[in-house]
Amino acid sequence: MLGRQLTAAAQRVVVGQSETLELLWAALMAGGHVLLEGVPGVAKTLMASTLARLSGLEFARVQFTPDMLPSDLIGGVVYEGPGRFSEKKGPIFTQVLLADEINRAPAKVQSALLEAMQEGQVTLGEKTFSLPRPFWVLATQNPIEQEGTYALPEAQIDRFLFRIEVSYPTENEELSIVQQWARKLYPDPPTPLLSAAKVLEYQEAVSRVKVQERLERYMVALVRATRDPGAFGLKSWVGKVAYGASPRGGLALHRASRARAFLQDRDSVEPEDIKAVALATLRHRIILSYVAAAEGLRTDDLINELLRQIPY
Repeated sequence: MLGRQLTAAAQRVVVGQSETLELLWAALMAGGHVLLEGVPGVAKTLMASTLARLSGLEFARVQFTPDMLPSDLIGGVVYEGPGRFSEKKGPIFTQVLLADEINRAPAKVQSALLEAMQEGQVTLGEKTFSLPRPFWVLATQNPIEQEGTYALPEAQIDRFLFRIEVSYPTENEELSIVQQWARKLYPDPPTPLLSAAKVLEYQEAVSRVKVQERLERYMVALVRATRDPGAFGLKSWVGKVAYGASPRGGLALHRASRARAFLQDRDSVEPEDIKAVALATLRHRIILSYVAAAEGLRTDDLINELLRQIPY
């Protein structure tokens, strides 16, 4: 099974985090960008670099800071002499970009990155340059240090296919991390299993994975229920959702579930694929009300309730 093979290869470097790794591979195959959220030290950077190497893709990491300018990311026009200018490309011209602590950079830098993610191109001066293909962005943010940060607006967060919450390892996994890596400054890089051409081939294959209409209706129901839970029998959630997922949420579910089915060596989507990607796909597209916040509820609580209550 392709998904199992790729995840096992990544786990030779990254200890544990199997669910996160599976979602990351699905996002790459779906051609969707990912927002990774977790405290420092839970292997967000290591996962990004490991998947890039296993995929045979060019990798670049950019540490976002409050004094960063858009030109530090995308590049700019350089004056070379009277009447002579040249375009200098920035680090965004890569295939896998790790945007580390994206919420530390000001809005102009965030917008430059997200525009490139959406359009797949960058304009320098009067010229427009296409970004390499495939082009995949993994952005990270730390959920516990918000002082001095610039929160991503909801409309920009919505551009990410997944928002993945990276958790702490289990006790046995943490012991294994210490035993394997305490004596090495950097883990040995893995041998590539794929190539840029192979990734593009797989992305094309994902687009051909079949989805039955009843499952498409199920995806639409899940998305619509985030906007009006009462209409779908979730009376306890009435008044607790300020804004639900837009139709883009349904498109993201469709792409992500097809990618997961492909990684499971299937040519059609099953309900388990939709359920496996639902949290990562929908959690950043829902804004709960102050009432829900006061009760300590999270968007994951709503999504899990939808998955339990809405039939497919």
